[in-house]
Amino acid sequence: MKWNQLPLGPLQTNCYVLSNQEECIIFDPGEEPDKLINYIGSKKLKPLAVLLTHAHFDHIGALDKIRSQYSIPAYIHEKEAKWLLDPALNGSQSFMPEHPLRCLPAEEIIAVQDELTIGSFSFEILETPGHSPGSVSYYLKEEGMVISGDVLFKDSVGRTDLIGGNEALLMKSIHSRLLTLPENTIVLPGHGPVTTIEDEMETNPFLNGF
Repeated sequence: MKWNQLPLGPLQTNCYVLSNQEECIIFDPGEEPDKLINYIGSKKLKPLAVLLTHAHFDHIGALDKIRSQYSIPAYIHEKEAKWLLDPALNGSQSFMPEHPLRCLPAEEIIAVQDELTIGSFSFEILETPGHSPGSVSYYLKEEGMVISGDVLFKDSVGRTDLIGGNEALLMKSIHSRLLTLPENTIVLPGHGPVTTIEDEMETNPFLNGF
């Protein structure tokens, strides 16, 4: 299995394309749909679904065009299903009022922390709220990697000053859901460089001493 990180849009939100032979899963198509489409075409991949870590505007900006291009479903946690349709909730009304985002409803709703299988891909869905109420991380045990969205970054953690943010809950999510993963687990964050659980346990100033 292979993965590629594509920083998209003015906030350089990391979109990930996880591929297995000719099929792929797309995570958080935040902007620049043509760039993503060109990459997928260059690799001759067939997308199966879009998985969202959460519904902030910088993670969903290209969602509708990507879904339409490939006729694939989007997955979102139930606590943020309405955020796709509401610019006030997804933050676009505040941060980009000239282009408020109103996406189509998600085809698939994540209701519980469970295992998700799509084609040959299998993920463990970890509920990791705090940055936003419906933030989830996708753990691939066999690959030793977790796609953490805006929950955990290299040497940082997600902001909690947006709608539904909760610092105490964020820290609880990180410590109970992410730092309990094997230390060699690769962390693919929503912004910035890739890291590992071990590195964040040792050097992240927001976690040390918590």
